[in-house]
Order: sequence, then structure tokens, then C-alpha cells
Amino acid sequence: MWNQVYDPLHSPVLSTIAAAVPVVTLLVLIASGRVQAHIAAVIAVIVANLITIFVFTMPANMSIRASVLGIVTGFFPIGWIVLNVIFLYQVTVSTGRFELLKRAVGGVTEDRRLQLLLIAFSFGAFFEGASGFGTPVAITGAVLIGLGFSPLAASGLSLIANTAPVAYGALGTPIQGLASVTGLDPYILGAMVGRQLPFFSLIVPFWVVWAFAGWKGMKDVWPAILVTGVSFAVPQFVISNYVNPWIVDIGASLISMGALILFLKVWQPRQLWLSPALRGRDESAATMAAAKPMDKTPLTQSELFSALLPWIIVCIVMLIWGNGGFKTWANSIFTWNYPVPELHQMINKMPPVAPGPTKESAVFGFTYLSFTGTGMLIAAIISGFLMGVGPGRLLTEYGRTIRLCAISLITISAMLAIGTLTRLSGVDATLGLAFAATGVLYPFFGTLLGWLGVALTGSDTASNVLFGNLQKITSEQLGLSPILMAAANSSGGVMGKMIDAQSIVVASTATNWYGHEGTILRFVFWHSIVLASLVGVFVTLQAYVWPFTAMVLK
Repeated sequence: MWNQVYDPLHSPVLSTIAAAVPVVTLLVLIASGRVQAHIAAVIAVIVANLITIFVFTMPANMSIRASVLGIVTGFFPIGWIVLNVIFLYQVTVSTGRFELLKRAVGGVTEDRRLQLLLIAFSFGAFFEGASGFGTPVAITGAVLIGLGFSPLAASGLSLIANTAPVAYGALGTPIQGLASVTGLDPYILGAMVGRQLPFFSLIVPFWVVWAFAGWKGMKDVWPAILVTGVSFAVPQFVISNYVNPWIVDIGASLISMGALILFLKVWQPRQLWLSPALRGRDESAATMAAAKPMDKTPLTQSELFSALLPWIIVCIVMLIWGNGGFKTWANSIFTWNYPVPELHQMINKMPPVAPGPTKESAVFGFTYLSFTGTGMLIAAIISGFLMGVGPGRLLTEYGRTIRLCAISLITISAMLAIGTLTRLSGVDATLGLAFAATGVLYPFFGTLLGWLGVALTGSDTASNVLFGNLQKITSEQLGLSPILMAAANSSGGVMGKMIDAQSIVVASTATNWYGHEGTILRFVFWHSIVLASLVGVFVTLQAYVWPFTAMVLK
């Protein structure tokens, strides 16, 4: 057995600096733009191993096994989702269905700002609620690039838009994960998150359009933005507080899409915004081929159905695959759990991160049938057959997709290696304890701890599992509501989703803008910092100024 050590240098400051070295190395290399993302990730994995072995005293064999576990986990399930989303996109493009989809969206509105609201925010929120784990960014990024947006706009704005729905993603998986480590009621946790995020569900649509078109461009379409935000935020609050935390994103996104489409039938901006590039400096615009004029001929009913058919199938399949009952049934048919030798239950998480010595699990769960990516593959195959694509052509397209995504899959696996290693070595907990030492400012910094967790792990669920119990213990010691701070971990975490390296690689893959991950990171970084800080301020006000907003009834 090996016990995690959180202050190996006998100085909280020095130990925290050492713990930050792997992730800082990764982000600096990517942001520099001089090192390709997959090379940066591999270097960061090596640095992380050196830190965990020589500073945090983790046995070398455990450190290497943890890295290998992360590499495999990076492909299943995360990379598996990305691969099959891009496969579906490639099939729709090769059959001409994507051109029809572009005309269908253009029929709702040609205005790029309104297309962003419909696709990046509302449509993306549906896929976050149905499946999560990279699916929404992969799909909305691919759709936006197909609609003619610049690569930086398509990738960066998909990342910013995919924030407010994240805490309820994959049918409430982050909330369930938070409940499992804190022992708190998931319904109460979900309700508390629903007292925080709706305010940001109002802000994010405005923020996305402002980031794309500037203040004036945003101001000119404020009625549509307001309709989008209100029609998402109100159902998000009502469903989370009075129904359950599992279907929040599904319900809110469908209502938001419907409300926006109906509103645009009676209102359109005076002047259309047709530029596909970000206002201001957008170096990706120079890489775009000259756009062909879009065919404005109205679609027939059969053409409209044909355009929407693949995405209707995806929606149906993702709803089935996200259902807990289906997962239980699928896993009863095929499950292979592999406890990693000399790693599984050979590491103890220690106080104050855990109430007492707690064995860490290190199991690779190959639940192939219930993986979200498997559902996406099945949806793509069904869609292909219904669009008249034969098995041979599907195999050819799949081969092309593998070649297209190969480097990105390597990068994602390396990112997960870092996240898995830092979790099992206790490096993440050392960073968390630094945030927990902020006293009266803890509501603010505790919220940023959730942001840090998602930035490190790429998952709000993983951040909740990693820091949820620490939030509970620290808040009780400081006389704060453990429900408030546990929920703040999830709410703050959503703003870290746009800068986690895994999501950035998914975005660059979906938009065919490989090798520019540093540019994407530099674009979204300050948006992430500012929005996370705003969530921290709001939680602080809940703790000290508006305590009534932090009261939830079971």
C-alpha cells in the first residue's frame, strides 16, 4: 500500500508549486503555439511522472501504470465519442445531407449571430444533456464549420457556449457523482446548482454573441438572445428544483430551441450579420476557402426531413444511451472490468481529503455496448443505411475518419493520462488544499477549485468526485453550508470546461483546424477566467449576503 502525500516538501507553498508544474507545462506549451498539442501532451505526461515519482514519492511502477490507465481511458470512452461524431459528420457531407442541413438552418435565419444561438447554445445543450463527455462540442463545432463559420469562431464559440448546461450533462451524471462522494441528496444538490447556473444561462448567450460580433453586434439582436436565455434559464431552474436533476438539460434545451425558432418567425434583425469570422483579429479566416453562395431555394418537406433525419436518429439514440436503465441492461450483456494490478486499491486517499484512509479504485471498465461513442456509431450506421450508403462505402468513410482523427486521439489519450495520474497520486488534492486554505474568501476560491478540477480532468463529474468531499469537509469547518459549496464545485466547474485541453483538442478536430490548439486556448482562456470569477462572486453573495437563495427544501 502507498498513502498519498499532500505536502511532500513540508511547505504548502512549495508543494503547491510542484503540484502545478505538470498542468502549467501543458498549458504553456499549447498556448505558445510552437509545440503541437500531441507533443505538448506527451511532454506533460513525462513531467507529471517525474513530479509524482521524485516529489510526491509515488512508486514508479504505480505512476507508470496510472499513466497507461489514463491513456486507455482517453480512447474509451472520450476518443471513441469524437471518432464516431466525426464519422457521422463525414457521412452527411459525402451524401449531400449536410448541404441540406445548411439550407434548413439558413431558412430559419441567415444571421450568423442567431445561428450561434440556435446551434452552439441550444442544440449543444441538448447533446450535453443527452450524452455529455465531449459530444456537444464535437457536434456543434462540426455543424458550425459546415455552415461556413471560421475555424476559430466555430471551435472557440462552441467551447464558450458549452458551459451553462455542463453541470446537468449526460442525464445528471455530475450531480450523481457529487452525491456519491459527499453523501448528500442528489435532488438537493441539483436544486442548489439550479439556484446558481440559471443566472449564467442568461449571461452566456449574450457572452457568446458578444465574443463573436462585438458589443454593437450583440446589441442589435438582444431580443433574440434574451428569448434564448430566458427560455433556457427558467426551465433549468424549475426542472432542477421541482422535478429532478436528470432531465434538466433535455427539457431546457428543447424549450429554448422551440422558443427561438418561433420567435424568429415574427422577428428578424434589421441588418443581417453574414461575416463568418470573429469581429477583430481572426487568423483562421485566412485559411478558409472562398464561400460558395448558399442556395436560398426553400426546402421541400421531403428535403427538410432528409436533412434532419441523421440528427433525429442521433437524438433518439443518445436519449436511449443516456438512460440509466438502458446502461444497466447493456452492461449486463457485455462488461469487462479490469482491475489494474499493483494499482487498484493499492493507494490510500488520506485526511483531510477523505475522512480516513480510503482505497482508490483503478479499474478500466470496458462497457463497450453502453459507451456513448457506441451509440453514436450505431446512429451513424443507421443514418448511413437510410441515406442509401452501402457497407463498403461506410467502411471507406470510417477509414478516412480514423486517419483524420489519429493525432487528436493520441492527444486526448495523453491528456487523460495526466488527469488520471494526478488524481491517483494526490497531486490534484494538493492543489485543492491550497484553495481550501483561503478562510473567509473560501466561497469564491472554493468555486474556483471546481473550475480548476474541470480544467485538469476535462470533466465536471471527475472534478466533483475529486473535490466534492473536500468541499464538504472545508465548508463544515468554516461554518458554511456544505450543500452550497458542494454545488459551487459543480457550478464553478462548468466554466473550466472551455479550457481543458481535452475539449480544446475535440474542438480542433471537429473543425478540421489541427495544430492550432494554442490559438483556441488563448482565445477562450480569459473568457473562462472571468466567467468562473463571476460564479465565485455569486456564490460568495449566496453565502454572506443572500443566504435565502442558498436554502433548498427537500
